[in-house]
Amino acid sequence: MTECCSVDQTAPLEEAVAVEEQCAANPLHDYLRMDRMPHIWCPGCGIGTSVSAFIQAFIDTKIPKDQVSIVSGIGCTGRVAGYLNFDSFHTTHGRAIPFATGLKLANPKQHVVVYSGDGDLVSIGGNHLVHAARRNLDIKVICVNNFVYSMTGGQAAATTPAGTIATTSPYGFSEAQLNLPHFMEACGANFVARWTTFHVRQMRRAFQHCFEKRGFCFIEIIAPCPTLYGRRNKYRTALDETTMFKEVSRIDHNADTRTLEIKPGEEIVVGNFIDRDRPDFMTGMIEHYKTSLGEDYKPYEGACL
Repeated sequence: MTECCSVDQTAPLEEAVAVEEQCAANPLHDYLRMDRMPHIWCPGCGIGTSVSAFIQAFIDTKIPKDQVSIVSGIGCTGRVAGYLNFDSFHTTHGRAIPFATGLKLANPKQHVVVYSGDGDLVSIGGNHLVHAARRNLDIKVICVNNFVYSMTGGQAAATTPAGTIATTSPYGFSEAQLNLPHFMEACGANFVARWTTFHVRQMRRAFQHCFEKRGFCFIEIIAPCPTLYGRRNKYRTALDETTMFKEVSRIDHNADTRTLEIKPGEEIVVGNFIDRDRPDFMTGMIEHYKTSLGEDYKPYEGACL
């Protein structure tokens, strides 16, 4: 037992127990709303793994908690905003990015993180995702992709791999899957990455890099949904699907994003694919109005004073 956790053997039992409990506390507890535990996620769900990596990455940045805001939409991953002990916003379905846009423009110094699922961000809110990346807004988007609409029953989504089974495709999904890294590169994002919940350390470093980078950052996290995707697609447990991630994943930071569709039984390419420095929305706006208005230009510092 370390010195900081040593217990005075002559102290009252209650005091000794209190010290032991304090030492046993999870170091991430300060960043979680413990009064809302236990969470609603199923055993084996990958969302919690991503949240742990996110918190650890945030701790590494040494950014004060009050300088970060978490925005999410509807769905299993949408509950992240309610569990993280930051200023947070649980918004309407598909509208996390518009809320985040308003927050960032009102307070440009704030680090704004959108943390939601593929159904919310891509299928329902895809139009907002397109234009936030095109504008290169200085927000960080974490998309947990478990291939289906999990909270509403496991329906097929824009990210469902062709041929796999979902509630609405009992004989296999027949549509083409949306390739998120290529989609985000084409839309203009400054940083685009993909990792699975098996790649915890790489995920953590990618999160930290997002905090250090200006512009639109997008990280796709491939995660198991044992309840509604895994059991319908021959993964008996969440461990089976995570083991599959380990066995078929290949790290290639230089991969051509056009080739990154996920197909059943084939390799999943992961990595930090795009890392460029296109001027973010606010920088571009300021430079434009400096030129356009000349001496009449007054610097924009946001609406929050």
